[in-house]
Amino acid sequence: MNKNSNIYQILYSAIMVVLVGTVLAFVYMALKPKQDDNIANDKRKQILSAIHIPTMTDQQVKSTYQKYITAEMLVDEQGNVVDSTANVAFEVDMKNNVKASDRKLPVLVSKLDDGTTKYIIPVYGAGLWGPIWGYIAVGADGKTIYGANFSHESETPGLGARITDDPDFANAFSGKTLYKDGAFKCVEVMKKGQQPTNGADYIDALSGATITSRGVGNMMQQCMALYDGFFKKIQTQNANN
Repeated sequence: MNKNSNIYQILYSAIMVVLVGTVLAFVYMALKPKQDDNIANDKRKQILSAIHIPTMTDQQVKSTYQKYITAEMLVDEQGNVVDSTANVAFEVDMKNNVKASDRKLPVLVSKLDDGTTKYIIPVYGAGLWGPIWGYIAVGADGKTIYGANFSHESETPGLGARITDDPDFANAFSGKTLYKDGAFKCVEVMKKGQQPTNGADYIDALSGATITSRGVGNMMQQCMALYDGFFKKIQTQNANN
């Protein structure tokens, strides 16, 4: 066949496209399990960070997660457990979950070395440039924040990205309460010098990252409010014990 002919060039290009596509598909399938494992480990680290478990190697993260995360569940808006099978909360895709008409409410239960129980709630929202998300650990009283961890997809380095990079921001949530006089009042993120008008606890927004900070506050309010029934059940159980 004439190598300079149009037919030859078309056939050659088609064969190369098929070959390259096959190789890329093979490489993708070969690497996907490792990529999925890395994504899962990063998620585990974020969850553990919310209960103040320090960063660890990938070899340690699975065993550490299994040690501290003792149960998982989905609850309804009344606080009733509707599913408690293994990994049921971990496997919820929060990006799709927030858009679902039958939104799931995942809860991860942790037992720390001192014997105390923490309830870890995943949250998901929008920052300045893209999605933001996090994990909020609530104490056994069902009202006090024990710890928080936040992550983002594309916030500005040195500004909005500080929700992840600046530990002081997440740490500021520790010890804040979600309830005032029995009413749910989520912690707010306010410009320095300002305070909520409803008496809720608050932390200072990040300087130069007003929209991202507001996104964290909105994310907290919209996601944590859904667990009011769950938290009140815990509070009622504590009061009856």
